[in-house]
Formats: sequence, structure tokens, C-alpha cells
Amino acid sequence: MDSRPRETDAPGDPANGAAPPPAAAVAAAATGGVEITKPRNDKRGYRRVVLPNALECLLISDPDTDKAAASMSVSVGYFCDPDGLEGLAHFLEHMLFYASKKYPIEDSYSKYIAEHGGSTNAFTSTERTNFYFDVNSDSLHDALDRFAQFFIKPLMSPDAVHREIKAVDSENQKNLLSDPWRMSQLQNHLCDENHPYHKFGTGNWDTLEVKAKEKGLDTRLELIKFYDSHYSANLMKLVVYGKDSLDNLQNLVENKFCDIRDIGRKPFSFPGHPCSSEHLQILVKAVPIKQGHTLRILWPITPNVRCYKEGPCKYISHLIGHEGEGSLFYILKKLGWAISLEAGEGDWSYDFSFFSVVIRLTDEGQEHMEDAVGLLFRYITLLQTSGTPKWIFDELQTICETGFHYRDKGPPIHYVVNISSNMQIFPPEDWLIASSMPSKFSPDAIQNILNELTPGNVRIFWESKRFEGQTNLTEPWYGTSYSVEAVPPSIIQKWVAEAPEEDLHLPKPNIFIPRDLSLKNVEEKVSVPFMLRKTPLSRLWYKPDTMFFTPKAYIKMDFHCPLSQSSPESAVLTDVFTRLLMDYLNDYAYDAQVAGLYYAVKPNDTGFQVTMVGYNDKMRTLLETVIGKIAEFEVRVDRFSVIKEAMTKEYENFKFRQPYQQVLYYCSLMLDEQAWPWDEEFSALSHLEASDLGNFLPHLLAKTFIECYFAGNIEPNEAKSVIQHVEDVLFNAPISVCKPLSPSQHLARRIVKLEKGLRYYYPAMCLNHQDENSALLHYIQTHQDNVKQNVLLHLLALIGKQPAFHQLRSVEQLGYIALLRQRNDSGVRGLQFIIQSTVKDPANLDARVENFLKMFESTLYQMSDAEFKSNVRALIDMKLEKYKNIREESAFFWGEISEGTLKFDRKEAEVAALRELKKEELIDFFNDHVKVNAPQKKILSIQVYGGLHTAEYQTIVQNAPPPQSCEITDIYSFRRSRPLYGSFRGGFGQMKL
Repeated sequence: MDSRPRETDAPGDPANGAAPPPAAAVAAAATGGVEITKPRNDKRGYRRVVLPNALECLLISDPDTDKAAASMSVSVGYFCDPDGLEGLAHFLEHMLFYASKKYPIEDSYSKYIAEHGGSTNAFTSTERTNFYFDVNSDSLHDALDRFAQFFIKPLMSPDAVHREIKAVDSENQKNLLSDPWRMSQLQNHLCDENHPYHKFGTGNWDTLEVKAKEKGLDTRLELIKFYDSHYSANLMKLVVYGKDSLDNLQNLVENKFCDIRDIGRKPFSFPGHPCSSEHLQILVKAVPIKQGHTLRILWPITPNVRCYKEGPCKYISHLIGHEGEGSLFYILKKLGWAISLEAGEGDWSYDFSFFSVVIRLTDEGQEHMEDAVGLLFRYITLLQTSGTPKWIFDELQTICETGFHYRDKGPPIHYVVNISSNMQIFPPEDWLIASSMPSKFSPDAIQNILNELTPGNVRIFWESKRFEGQTNLTEPWYGTSYSVEAVPPSIIQKWVAEAPEEDLHLPKPNIFIPRDLSLKNVEEKVSVPFMLRKTPLSRLWYKPDTMFFTPKAYIKMDFHCPLSQSSPESAVLTDVFTRLLMDYLNDYAYDAQVAGLYYAVKPNDTGFQVTMVGYNDKMRTLLETVIGKIAEFEVRVDRFSVIKEAMTKEYENFKFRQPYQQVLYYCSLMLDEQAWPWDEEFSALSHLEASDLGNFLPHLLAKTFIECYFAGNIEPNEAKSVIQHVEDVLFNAPISVCKPLSPSQHLARRIVKLEKGLRYYYPAMCLNHQDENSALLHYIQTHQDNVKQNVLLHLLALIGKQPAFHQLRSVEQLGYIALLRQRNDSGVRGLQFIIQSTVKDPANLDARVENFLKMFESTLYQMSDAEFKSNVRALIDMKLEKYKNIREESAFFWGEISEGTLKFDRKEAEVAALRELKKEELIDFFNDHVKVNAPQKKILSIQVYGGLHTAEYQTIVQNAPPPQSCEITDIYSFRRSRPLYGSFRGGFGQMKL
């Protein structure tokens, strides 16, 4: 596929008689008469403002928003790190969160945001650092005041500096065994040492503490010096998104941000390309952590940003990344050599850029790497010699324009980050569009990029475990083993000549580009779904669009098949079936994805699920094709083998999951009555053949019930007609695939009930013995879905989230990942602490959680009435937050349908309960369910021991359990011995047909 970032929606094609895209709307800016192009349907107000200190701002007024947000992009990234202080820019990003002269209490910014329904984050890239937050809309003023102090007068206390270096080190530890991080750094490493692209940007204890001291440097003083000399208002771009009018937002921003210093810092630039001739025409063989074979072909190119209106990279990546008939991927897949292919520009700045093609190879493809590269260059030659058909550009332009004008409204926090980044690169009129909408057809611009994709300009990175023992070099920061050899153009020309003769050709016109973007007239003005149709074969829930008024629809279809989860083998076969179905559909339906109509077929806990979301115009055509493929499904042995191989590698790579992911897996396995362990599924997969799937499928589909949800721009009669068609194809055909499900056969997902007053713990060694990180999941089970208890739990999690993070991560420095969250397993709820650490073993982490709860107890008891009410108000605001698009709305309603709870008025009921809530009730809930040694308390402690804590693991499994504790030695015996919560499915749910 084309790997460029995609809009969540898309198109209309004049060449195919489509409705032309709507004309762009324009937002007049307050300064200099700049016109900011915005989507036609966008009702928000925009204003560009430049403060006297040269800080450039974009204000966005959205009277309908429930969340406010802000993002500050500073054009200082890790390219600016001083030599020998790797990670300093990233470390500064961490430090600015801590405290300021105006707000000296450590972590007060994050605490304020968390207590007012928001979240905070930041990231450091090559040339930018971005700080951002969101918050309930009525708390924007105070949040901005705290945020602005980052850039006015931050405090960097010696104690905080020392502690936060450990957090940066822990973040780096988390990435050490991650292939994406390792391979990215290897590409950086193999370039000019004098170019900042060569740098290691994260930093660690060694670079920021040990080596700094060896050089006689004080890291804190270097940090302050870096901040003072680099952070200047003229290098900053601010976006503020709120409910207020533009005038009020302007006053707010002028008051809060006017004191940021402008030292007139000249913008940093890094001219020249990272790769000189010695870094081109190379083949790098690298050993990854995980199983699998990946081929990355990269070329240095002229950055697309210099001609973004012409969009040459968008055009080229669309063609090289295409997956339809005649495409490079289509041929590689037909030959059995490739699992996926992505193409696009990446790692770019204004001065340099790379175009990359990334191919995930099969085992057979690994043996044909030279042929695969030869076919790629043959396809590039085809593009170079076949001219640049204008209809392809016109089609892309239509898709992009329609996508822009019908773009779903998303979370403000993502919107502001995106725009503040754009402000560093594009002129104001294009801040919202950026490079997403090519508007000038330029064959020369396209040809210029194609002319750079040559054998003489290439870098090939080839990753496979098969290279173990065949490499002679080691990348210094992550320890990746690799070797380098020359591949002159003559070698690649030989590969091209010897590659198999296949019919590579340009794609056909895209039939899925929507022509009809009109809105349906739906009489039902309902705010919740209702049951539109019910038969023994299916049930149809329907919710027309009464909020968003876009030409889009959302469809979910759950196929309830009791056989699907009856054994590890059944679960694996169901998974293989859904993957093969997607595989068969790809040649035909890839165009639908490109045109903004997304679909997926995936297994779930009762069978499998079909999802569709996007423009409604061609949705029925696609859905009927999917259903037809299910009805006439045949197992193709060649594709079965490829899917089995890909799944085998996924199971083999399970052990390389991060320890915090492993504790989450074990917790779900213990609580979910029907979950099968990964190793049993892996064992079942290894014995399966194509004939097993052929025998299984008629049994899988022999008993089926379909639960459906249709929402959006679709009429009720159309929805009923679609489901009737589905029933006719699957159930009513002369030789029908499916038979109706008996009421007694409906599946329910049931959850283990823990014992009161008992602490269960499960110690296990990390599946990857090389991983030094340990992890803990401390789960406190509280109750099954109940409006009053739900809001008590949510309020407790809201109040405790930031203190837990601050104490466990910032103060005690247990690890980069230290979280307190709610947990919901099919309506069974509780709190969970998740910590990943190299400094303490899991039993020790468990003790730190208990210690935190003792500290938190006094925080709760001492909370003033005003503070309690403030937290309740914040939670009410969060509950009342409006859905921003049809996906968000549908996800909530579908959750109620699939769980069987059908509480469509849940938010209103919970808000009503919150309005009546008393502080004493929260304290009682804490004392009953959460307080240390509470008699009602139910605890499950999952402990994964990393390589550094092997001795502690041996100790814990040899020692007898402490009082009121029970060690789980066998997950399945434990699961079988415990009672289960009742399911909401059944009763009024599936059984009542």
C-alpha cells in the first residue's frame, strides 16, 4: 500500500461522472489578510495572530466543542543536541513538565490537567519538539496559564534533573529490543557522521549522566544553557482550540504567552544530505529481534515539501504502493513472495528526504530477494517510460479533495498537534491542508522524482534472523548485528534482467470513488439505535445520522458461530478463514480503501465480524461482494500456506512482546473463561493443513446468527434490503451455507469472579530471557456493571491517576511505564496498576503499589468538599462530551449491543448518579474495595520477571505464600475452580428472538 498518512475518508471522480468536490471555504485571518483554506463543511472559526514577541499563533473557535486543546511546536529537535550529550533536547522535553517559577509544586501542571478531564504529552523529533494537552473546555484558561510557564520560566531543580534522567533511560530501555527503533537507528548510523541525521536522539543514563561527568559537564547546567540559547518565541508556533470566541481566545493567548522571550534566534538549518556516495549502492544485512524477513529499499530524493502542490511523491507512492491487478504487490503476492508492501516518502525535512519501499517477504520471497528488487526496478522503469497519465492525477486529486472537505471531526488534541507541526513548514493558507491535496499537475515534477529512484542512488536494508552468524558489525546504540556489501548498478541491472517476466501495468480506474455525496432524508429523528428488523437468522439495529450530516455510513455485522471458539484449533481456523477472506478480496477491494471506504473481516470472541465505514455510495456493492465471498469460499492451498506462515511468525514473536504487554495477556487469560493460551493455539496451527480448513468451514457456518448495526447516511428500507440480501445468499440459497442458530447455542463471554479478602498472585519469567525489564499488573476487581458503582470507580481512577504516575514514576522512578487505569472485562470492572521496570522486581513493585494506596488514602480523606465537587464536575464534563464523528458514536452503541447491556442512555444515567454523589460514598467505596487489607478487596497480581530479576523469581516461587495470599501455579485449574459472573448476553439479549 501507499504508506503516506491517509485521511480517514476520501473521494469523487469527474472522469467517472462523480460529483465535483465542494469548493474550499476560506477563513480570513486577522493579521495581514491571510486566508486560511478550510473544509467547506467546517463551521469552526480560525484566526492567525502574531504576538509582539514574534510568536505565531492559530486560534480555533469551536462553540460545539467539549474539549479544549493546545499545542506548541518549537523548531528545536535532537539535531540540535551538542556533540557528546546525546538526548539533551529530548531530556529537556521531559523536564519542562515538572515545575515553573509561577507553579513551583512539582507536577502541578499534569495534576491540574488530569483533574479536569484532560491528558498531556510531548514528543521530540529531528527538528521539532511538540508539547500538547487537552482539557475540559471550561478549564482552558488555567490550563494555558500553567502550560505557558514551560516557555517563560521553568524550574529545573537538581533533584528533578537527576530523577528524570532515569525516566529517559527507562524509556530507552523499553525500546532496546524493538525492531522499528533498532532499524531506524541503523539507517541513521549508516550515513555521514558529520550530519545530525547520524545522531542517537533518545539519550540514556550513559550519555546524559556518566559521559557528561567524565567530560566535567554538569547536565543540569547544560540543560539550562541549551534552553536559554535555543528556546525563543520566534521559533515557536502555537495552536489553541477552544469554545470561546476568537476575540476572547486572542486576549487569552496575548495575556498568557506575551512573556516568552524572543532572543531573535536564527532558525536552525541542516543543509546537505545525510548520505554521501559511500552510503549509496549498499546492501545492508541486519539481524532483527523478531522472526520475519523485511526488505527496505531507500533512495535519497528531493523533498516533496518543496513542490507539495504538485505532489509528485503522492502520485508515485500511489502507484508503487498499489495492490490491485498488475501492481508490483499483486505480482509478488501471486508468486508467493510478499505479505505486504508499502511505499512513500519518509524521514524528510526541507533539506533532505528519502523515498522508501518496504516489502515484508515470505520464506520463499527471502530466497528471491534479488528477483523482488529486480521487479521493483522494472516497475519503476515502467513508470519512467509510460509517461504520467493525467487521469491518475485527476483521480488522486478528487480523492484527496473529497477527503479534505468531508474529513471527520476528530479529537482536538490530535488536530492542534497536526496543525502546529504544519505551521513550521507551510504558508498560513495551507496550514489545514498541508501536503494532503495536490492541485497542480506537473509531469516534470513527477519525472524528476522518478529519475532519482535509480540503481546508482539506492540503499537496501534486508532484515532476517537467517543472517545470524553471518554479520561482522554492530550498531553502537541498540547492538544490532549487521554487515554491509556493495551493490553497484550493474548488479541491480542483472537482477532486473533475470527477474521473472510478469505483466506489470498501471491500475485501472477506481470504481469505488463515490459519485453520490448527497444526504438521505431520514424521517426517524432518534438519538439512540432501535431494532429495525428481527428474524431467527439475524437482528438489525439501526441509527440514522442526526448529528454529523456527512455522506458516510457505519456497518457492523457479528457472525455468532458457536464452533469458532470451541477449542484452540477452532479459534486458529476461524482466524485463518478471516485472513484468507481479506486476502482474496484485496485485489478487488483495495481501491475501496484508497477511495475512503474501509472494511475489515476479523475473528472475535463469538465468531467473526465484518466492519465497514466510510462513504455510503458504494458500500452496498462492497458488502455484497464480501458476503458472496463467504458463501462461495474455497480454500486455495497456495494462499493458505502464506497465511499460515505469516501467523506462525506472529506466534513465534509473541515472546518478544514487552513485559507490560505480557502481564496484560496473562490477566485476560485468567479472567476470560473462553480465552485460549497462545502456545496451545500455536501448537494447533503447526499441525493444520488446507484440507483442515476446508473440512472446518461448513461446520463453522452451519449454525450462525448475525447481529447487525447500520448507522449514518443510510435509509431504513435500504438497511433492511441489505440484510434480506445477506439472509438470501447465506441461508435461503438452494444450497445454503448457514443454518439458524438455536437459542441455547448463543455464546456468552463470562468473567472469573475473584475471592474477597484474598490476594492471588501469578509469578512468571519473561518469555524473552534477553529482556531485562520486569512488569507488574496489580488488578483490584470491584463490581459488575452498575451505574452508581461505575461512576464511583471512574471518579476514583480520575482522582488517583496523576498522583499514582507522579509517585511511582516521577518520585520513585520505578520505570517509564507507570499507570493507574480502570479495567472493564465484559462489564466486570476494577482498577489496574501497570508498571514496567528494570530497577525493582515485580514483588517489590507490588509492595510499592500497596504503599501508594496507603498514601492515597490520606489524600482522599483530606480532600476538601470544593475539590471533590471540582472532580465530579470534571467527570460530568467528560461523560457529556459529544461524539465527534460516526465512528465514535457507533463504537459506543455497538459496545452496548455486543455486550448485551443495551444501556443506550448510559451516559445520561451516569451523569444523573454523579450529580447526587456524596464524598462519603466515594470514601466508603474506597474502604470497601480498594483500601489496603479491606475485607471485601479482591486482588490479582500478575508478575513477569525480566532477566535482571531471575534470582527474585526463584525466591518467590520457592517461598510459601504470605497470609491471605494464594499463588496461582496453573492458570486453567485456577480458572476452572472459580465461580463466574453472569453474562448480559441472553435474557433480553440474543436469546429473546
